[in-house]
Amino acid sequence: MKTLPLDDEAARLALAGGKGASLARLARAGLPVPGGFHVTTDAYLDFVSRDGLNDQIMAAVSGTPPEEASRHIAALFAAREMPAETAAEIRAAHARLGANVPVAVRSSATAEDLPDMSFAGQQDTYLNVRADALLDAVRRCWASLWTARAIAYRTANGVPHDGVALAVVVQELVEADAAGVLFTANPVTGARDQVVINASWGLGEAVVGGQVTPDTVVVRRAAGDGGEIVEEHVGDKTVMTVRTPGGTREEPVPEELRRRRVLDREQVLRLARLATEIEELYGTAMDVEWARRDGVFLVLQARPITRLRQPVEEWNDSLAGDYLWTGANLGEAIPDVMTPCTWSLVQIFIGEAMSASKMPGFNVVGNIGGRFYMNLSIAFSVARALGMRSRLGAIEQVFGKLPPGLDVPLLPASRWRIVKGVLPLAFTLRRRVAVNTERMRPFLATARERCTALRGRVAAAATTDELARLWEAELLPYFVESCQVLEAAGRQGGNALVMTRDRLRELVGERDAEAMLTGANVDGELASLGTIVGLERLAAEEIDRETFAEVYGHRGAHEFEVSTARPGEDPGWIDAQLAAMPETRGHAGTLLDRQREAREAAWKRFGERHPDKVARTRERVARWNAIVRDRETARSEVVRAFWALRAFVLRAGELTGHGDDLFFLRIEEILAVLRRDASPLEKVAVRRATYQRYAALPAYPTLIVGRFDPERWAADPGRRGDIFDARGDGAPVSETVTGFPGAPGIVEGVVRVISGPEDGDRLAPGEILVTTLTNIGWTPMFPRAAAVVTDMGAPLSHASIVARELGIPAVVGTGNATMRLRDGDRIRVDGERGTVELLAPPP
Repeated sequence: MKTLPLDDEAARLALAGGKGASLARLARAGLPVPGGFHVTTDAYLDFVSRDGLNDQIMAAVSGTPPEEASRHIAALFAAREMPAETAAEIRAAHARLGANVPVAVRSSATAEDLPDMSFAGQQDTYLNVRADALLDAVRRCWASLWTARAIAYRTANGVPHDGVALAVVVQELVEADAAGVLFTANPVTGARDQVVINASWGLGEAVVGGQVTPDTVVVRRAAGDGGEIVEEHVGDKTVMTVRTPGGTREEPVPEELRRRRVLDREQVLRLARLATEIEELYGTAMDVEWARRDGVFLVLQARPITRLRQPVEEWNDSLAGDYLWTGANLGEAIPDVMTPCTWSLVQIFIGEAMSASKMPGFNVVGNIGGRFYMNLSIAFSVARALGMRSRLGAIEQVFGKLPPGLDVPLLPASRWRIVKGVLPLAFTLRRRVAVNTERMRPFLATARERCTALRGRVAAAATTDELARLWEAELLPYFVESCQVLEAAGRQGGNALVMTRDRLRELVGERDAEAMLTGANVDGELASLGTIVGLERLAAEEIDRETFAEVYGHRGAHEFEVSTARPGEDPGWIDAQLAAMPETRGHAGTLLDRQREAREAAWKRFGERHPDKVARTRERVARWNAIVRDRETARSEVVRAFWALRAFVLRAGELTGHGDDLFFLRIEEILAVLRRDASPLEKVAVRRATYQRYAALPAYPTLIVGRFDPERWAADPGRRGDIFDARGDGAPVSETVTGFPGAPGIVEGVVRVISGPEDGDRLAPGEILVTTLTNIGWTPMFPRAAAVVTDMGAPLSHASIVARELGIPAVVGTGNATMRLRDGDRIRVDGERGTVELLAPPP
């Protein structure tokens, strides 16, 4: 048989495909399903068996890329007529539905709507099909088994191409006034006692396709009455899918319906009861498409929820109180969702490298949705308690500007408690910095060789006991020392970094001040520029790959995350960077030479205006450059230490047989596993699920005030990337793009918005790089950029330092550049004034 009635007992997976078998099961159970029939897989197999079509299909998918194969196969299907006996059966089955009844024609593959793989959306659907177009719609459905997306999806999931076939479901098209989807378990939280309903006006395609923000209702199920509505959000439903004589189209929702609830309470609970019936029929959580016609609900499709969320942990220190958190500064160096192992190591790092930032009873750093944040409420509260209001400007110099009028929440502590808590730390810090400054030069002189040797000893550890002893005796002390040296390097000269810059600006203005402050790369390689210098040396064959990996291979975009391979471990990364260099090879050197000329010209003008200040100012600037260089070098060696820590975790995974599971344990838990305590491993599955949950969300706002829910924020179509204020009184998004003067100069050019360094190949030479933040992993892009504009940053951030040394105009810490600028915009960047002007939108 080439067709079957919709509820036929024979309509199982092999004949009716996944979607068809599911609809047949619903219909046989007496659930409200629109009438229809199946075009079986026998009809498809008969079609492709003729004239060698199947052999041509297999040749195409095995020998060409999916896109090319798909186009070729579509042409093969279009050139063939449907066998006469199959066409006759289909026409007869359609006639039994009624005279020229409009139908929906939906593909139903044998590898579809399965409990472990949904294949949702892989094949095609045609709506409002009349009798004269039915056969063509069926044939196009058959061809959609071979879309590029379907081919790639089967390949990725290990489904053999020669083992699939396609059925087609033909059903009466419901003239729906409302439709949507529902989930019989909460797909966000994994809660099995909740039904989540999405609803919008018209046919359901706008909801399924994501073109509309639907109403969302969450129902907690209860026996008998359908349950209790626990959450409800009315969407601004801007478009709806409607029938047309030739198919369907999207059209605007009437203004009076856009913000009106689609479902009343009784209808919501009725749908929840229907959801419960469907789940009981299948015995598993289900994803259901539904429609409403004249107040009656109909089921259009039901499939198992293939990846229902596992129980997760809460990684959210914003819940501890109402504080101002920032992701700027160190958050730029740690831009990713952290694995638990990385977070535990970062906490050690903060404790040793920022010892003076502690405040008894409060956390100076936090983990919010897996991402690194610093508690600025502590810095503001300490500055006010000590009467150091001038320090507030210095805070912005380091962490970036705050929105005008932002009321910073202070610590719930008296002035006396704050003073009593911080003064002892200040005295301790003075002694600590003095001691570690003495250790700094010897440490930096040997750090690279020490790290290389440690990684070698880690790799050679033969037993778990030996590896654990190596951690305690050598790795941890080396890591702690690197952090303490970084603290000392950053504390040299007190406020010299900020005060020297401000003083120069008063004397000579922004442009000459920034030119005079460059040159940190002259007396010794500036670590922030190391990757560029190293790649150019490698391209010029001055060094080999092994040397590049050892000297520069520890720095990258994700250098603190120990679960991520370093560039020195990844030959593909080096190849990609070298491949991108021909157009800009030697350009970094040219930029540095050009900046040297600008620097010398600025000093000459300074000498003419202030001859009596030249010697002392040169001394202060040399000190400024030395501090910058020391700080960058010390930070680079901390990152190198993280490479050794990564090697330790990898070796622990090898010796214990638990592989990358150990990245989801804290460092102390890994040590316990090395000592044969397996109990921490019970936490891995939940933590891995938690990590994946947060990693799937977009990067959170730079500034967070109060309690923040990452998933609720991510689901908000009006979310902001600059600030979230739980108090609800956040400043409006600025219409203009302004920030800190990062590096002087005025440039006009075309915008290229880059979301991550992995997309750096999209930046063409001469375009203006616009992004949320940059770190060392972005440095190879800078020689290609005409200018740099960032959401996050301050005068001492990575983007400012590198752009200043290369003489590239930069505006940093705008807060809204990626919200206001688009690819192709033509803009003017003024790095001296910190402004960005839109000249023309994309053509």
